[in-house]
Amino acid sequence: MKPLIAAVMLIAAPLSAGAQSTEWQIDPAHTAVQFAVKHLGISTVRGTFRKTSGSMRYDPTNPKDASVVVVIDASSIDTRIEMRDNDLRSDHFFDVEKHPEITFKSTKVEAAGAEKLKVTGDLTLLGTTKQITLEAEGPSKPLNDGYGHLRMGASAATTIDRTDFGMTGFQAIAGNVVTLTIDVEFLQPVASRAH
Repeated sequence: MKPLIAAVMLIAAPLSAGAQSTEWQIDPAHTAVQFAVKHLGISTVRGTFRKTSGSMRYDPTNPKDASVVVVIDASSIDTRIEMRDNDLRSDHFFDVEKHPEITFKSTKVEAAGAEKLKVTGDLTLLGTTKQITLEAEGPSKPLNDGYGHLRMGASAATTIDRTDFGMTGFQAIAGNVVTLTIDVEFLQPVASRAH
């Protein structure tokens, strides 16, 4: 879960020789947080969270000091089946009335090969916080979209055990191991670049 993954942008080429720390915002229209879990141990059910926000701050000359925060609206869960989505929003699973947000805050970023990173951080789900590590690919180099923004993109994935966060309902039906993936796009106004 983005939100996890903003930190995958950290090895992007500096925007200018004298660039300072710069904040990038998640573009919700071009970002997808998705999950996959086994049903009865025989098939895979996939879903997405339709509402994600967050930001990343980093200095291209010192990426180890980067920070990222990703916020997911738990009620925006979508598996294409309304009855199932309502059950997932209930206290059987995400309990969105008590825990409306899922958050990720990075604590460490490490190189993991050519154009790959390990992004470690705190994932908070159902009020429980656990450390997770995302395997990230990317980022792309900054691109001027011609409409007043610079953009960067990347992808990352991890697996969690939902019971670690106190989500223990219907284990005979829904698997405990959940694969999380995110395709993220960040943007900033061109005029905000430091020179």
